[in-house]
Amino acid sequence: MLISEALALGSAICMALSSMFINELNGRVPLMRLARWQITAAFLMTALAATALGGWATLGTWQFSALAGSGLFGIVLASTTYFAAIYAAGPRVTALLFSLASPFALAMGYVVFGETISAMQGAGVALILCGIVIAIGVRRRRPAPMIPLADGEPIEAPAPQESPSLKGIALGVVTAFGQAVGSLLARPAMAAGVEPFAAMAVRSGLAVIFFWALLLLPAIRRQTGEVERRDFPLAVISAFFGTALGMSLLMGALKTGSVGIVSTLSSMTPIVILPMVWLRSGKMPQPYAWAGAAMAIAGTALVSLG
Repeated sequence: MLISEALALGSAICMALSSMFINELNGRVPLMRLARWQITAAFLMTALAATALGGWATLGTWQFSALAGSGLFGIVLASTTYFAAIYAAGPRVTALLFSLASPFALAMGYVVFGETISAMQGAGVALILCGIVIAIGVRRRRPAPMIPLADGEPIEAPAPQESPSLKGIALGVVTAFGQAVGSLLARPAMAAGVEPFAAMAVRSGLAVIFFWALLLLPAIRRQTGEVERRDFPLAVISAFFGTALGMSLLMGALKTGSVGIVSTLSSMTPIVILPMVWLRSGKMPQPYAWAGAAMAIAGTALVSLG
C-alpha cells in the first residue's frame, strides 16, 4: 500500500478511536469544557511535533491564511458540532453523517468553482444518502411494556420506538459541512508542501484562542462542576487520536496522494467504528447498520473517484 493510502486509512481509524473516547465523557464533561481541553491538547501536541520536525519553515503568508480559514470551518465549527453530535446521537451515527462531507465538497466545487458533476458522482451521492437513511432511518424497537388490566390480565402496550434525535442528526450534518469547507481551504496549502503537523498547529492554534475567549461569556463561565480524575486524561487521549494524530495523518495524505483515493479511505470511519462499538457494548450492530455504512463508503468512493 502506498504511504498516502496508509495515512488516509490510519486517519479513519484514529477518528473512530477518538469518537469512542469522547462518547465516554458524555454526561460528565460540558461541551465547551471538552472543546477547550481537546483543542488545547491537540495544539500543544502538534506544535511540539512541528517544532521537532522543522515544520514551521514550510509555512508562508498565503499558506497560513488558507490554513487559518480552514481552521475556522474545520476546527472551530466542525469540532464543536462533532463533539455535540457524539453527545446527542452517539459515535456510530456521527461517523456515518460525517460521510456527507464528500457530497458537500462536490456541491461546493460545482457552485464555487464551476466544476461539473459526472453521472458516477451523482450515483455516489445517492448511495451516501440511501446508506444514511437505511442506517439512521430504521427505528429500533424496544421490548414492549406490559400494562395490567382491571381483571389482572396484562396486555402488551404499543412498543416505543427509538431513533437518533433530530438535534444529533443536524449537528452531524453541520460537522460534515464544516469539514468539507475546511478540507477545500487546506488542500492548496498542503499541495504547496506545508508540513502536516505545522498545518494542524495553525488550524488548532486559532481555535484555542477562540474557545478560551468564550470564557468571557458568563454563560460559559458558569459551566462548573466536579471533574472526575479520569475525565481529563480521556479528553487528552481523544485529542491525540483525533485532532492531533488523525487530522495530521489526513493532512499528510493530502500532501502526496490522490484527493479521490485519500477522501475515500479517510471516510472509512463508519465501517471501522462498528467493531469498536461491538467490543465496547458487547452487542453486535444490526445488519442495517453495516449495510448503511457500506453504502455510504461505496458512495464516497464514487464521488471521490468519479
